[in-house]
Amino acid sequence: MDSVSTAILFLLLALVCLLVTNGSRGKGRLPPGPRPLPFLGNLLQLRSQDMLSSLTKLTKEYGSVYTVHLGPRRVVVLSGYQAVKEALVDQGEEFSGRGDYPVFFNFTRGNGIAFSNGERWKALRRFSVQILRNFGMGKRSIEERILEEGGFLVEELRKTDGKPFDPTFVLSRSVSNIICSVLFGSRFDYDDERLLTIIRLINDNFQIMSSPWGELYNIFPGLLDWVPGPHRRLFKNYGNMKALIARIVRDHQASIDPNSPRDFIDCFLTKIAQEKQDPLSHFYLDTLLMTTHNLLFGGTETVGTTLRHAFLVLMKYPQVQVRVQEEIDRVVGRARRATVEDRVAMPYTDAVIHEVQRFADVIPMNLPHRVIRDTNFRGFLIPKGTDIITLLNTVHYDPSQFVKPQEFNPEHFLDDKQSFKKSPAFMPFSAGRRLCVGESLARMELFLYLTTILQRFTLQPLGAPEDIDLTPLSSGLGNLPRPFQLCMRER
Repeated sequence: MDSVSTAILFLLLALVCLLVTNGSRGKGRLPPGPRPLPFLGNLLQLRSQDMLSSLTKLTKEYGSVYTVHLGPRRVVVLSGYQAVKEALVDQGEEFSGRGDYPVFFNFTRGNGIAFSNGERWKALRRFSVQILRNFGMGKRSIEERILEEGGFLVEELRKTDGKPFDPTFVLSRSVSNIICSVLFGSRFDYDDERLLTIIRLINDNFQIMSSPWGELYNIFPGLLDWVPGPHRRLFKNYGNMKALIARIVRDHQASIDPNSPRDFIDCFLTKIAQEKQDPLSHFYLDTLLMTTHNLLFGGTETVGTTLRHAFLVLMKYPQVQVRVQEEIDRVVGRARRATVEDRVAMPYTDAVIHEVQRFADVIPMNLPHRVIRDTNFRGFLIPKGTDIITLLNTVHYDPSQFVKPQEFNPEHFLDDKQSFKKSPAFMPFSAGRRLCVGESLARMELFLYLTTILQRFTLQPLGAPEDIDLTPLSSGLGNLPRPFQLCMRER
């Protein structure tokens, strides 16, 4: 190809990209933002290795509501408590759609509870919430399961005999067993190959999604489908997880009694049978597999990751750990385990758990939302179908809501009388219509697991507490704590 032909080809490509970019702007009075380049969008202003910091930095230039282009995809970014609250809570219906997130969507295809939209999402969410409640979520029965699992965890921790170990795997197995018991009807032994596979696949995918590879895939999925890299494991892992869940579903199909459902899968299979003649039903095998996967992923990774952050914080600030243990000893003692009813009498422990969640900010950019109709917001008109990124890190670190947002400080959740104090800017489970369906379960797990562990053990770092680094290893989908080891000393 001669130089003239090459120049013409590049000119045509540039024109096509420009038309695509301009066309994607659509109608509306969009918030201001940096000018995008064809195809690349605003990637020159963003760093794929630290997308969160890049988006947060743009807030200082363009304000709490601005438009940015992630490659060819236009999104509106919301920053700070007031803007996020006005969108997700005050205008929750308009912002209730689920935005594009290829690392998940290219697997689920909109068939699971987390990444569906419209009537399908409403039907799956309504059904899932009801069934989870029926099987004890937020009730005494699920509390008993958590306490039982906490007992198994304590025995595993005793086996470390005070020697250094990485807590990631043992925490993941224990936490995952809670949601497994609800979905599958029973817990797994810690050496059960199915549980080990679940933990391995979920941990690996969460790490990839939270890496620059995960961020790049979300921006250029079609391109990266052809590029080698760790992101290629995502969909292999998804396939293996889907196959594992499908085997469990087949076992349920062979032994189900519609009049006596054992778990979430039984209830879903019964619903499928009831609506099999309805061509508009949203209940069929693939929505079962994907919803089960979504619940399993969320119920395993977020709580386990938060507990690891908590371990690091308690070792870095030993005075906090001592005060929590003193409160446990005073309210609960050593002869029995703490229960959810004890939480009201343990304001400092409750405040520490909330502050860990705020400070760790495990899902800092939230999952993307989408406006479901043309929406007036703060003087702008956001067109229907526009994706929305809500920077939860700017909510949890908002200086108008927290006195010392950059510091770990349990006083953020205590009043002058040292009673527990709620904060409207506490959104680790998102807010509004897309609030995490497992919020009450996760809150219960965090309280019961931490009190069970600290009642029996003191967490000791391998080095000096002041040398512990609390900055996350990566910040994509999740803020991952840096790898660490610790010793568990029995009290």
